Amino acid sequence: MGYQRRSFGPREMSKATCSDCGEECEVPFKPTEGRPVYCKTCWEKHRPPRREFRRY
Repeated sequence: MGYQRRSFGPREMSKATCSDCGEECEVPFKPTEGRPVYCKTCWEKHRPPRREFRRY
């Protein structure tokens, strides 16, 4: 059985200013005051490393 991503329709996007580079961007969530928001380019620099899952 494989994993399938479900479609929930279009996401509501919110305008934000990137905390790193200052560029205007749109994010798929409502930004929370006091927490950083990153554009797609800056998010790649800040996101946690992906974990590897090995099959045995």
